[in-house]
Amino acid sequence: MFNAIDISTSGLVAQRVRMNTCAMNLANIDTVDSPDGGPYQRRSVIFQCGRDGSDRSDQGVHVSRIIKEPVYRMEHNPSHPYADKDGYVKMPGIDQMTEMVNAIEAHRAYEANITAVEVTKAMLNSTLRLLA
Repeated sequence: MFNAIDISTSGLVAQRVRMNTCAMNLANIDTVDSPDGGPYQRRSVIFQCGRDGSDRSDQGVHVSRIIKEPVYRMEHNPSHPYADKDGYVKMPGIDQMTEMVNAIEAHRAYEANITAVEVTKAMLNSTLRLLA
């Protein structure tokens, strides 16, 4: 029973990272000057099943890595301080609708994992009541 809770907990952690990444992408949708230099690069979460680097769990899902996607869009705005000689500004290639859909999907997966934990706890309680 505790393995099922551990698996659901790993899903909760992974989906929380995914939601935070979506929020970070949305917050930086218009950032043209990042600390790395150049426009902000969209982040994507890559999941991995199995181990998270520790020997604690062979099951569940874990964040393998967060990758930066060097995708940009050119926006014509000659008055912008970062405009090139042709009047175009290199902007992050972040689609607001895609990020919102990803955030909703992560939220629903988070809720499903919470439900799985609650059901597992109820089953464990019922088992203990029957044995007592």
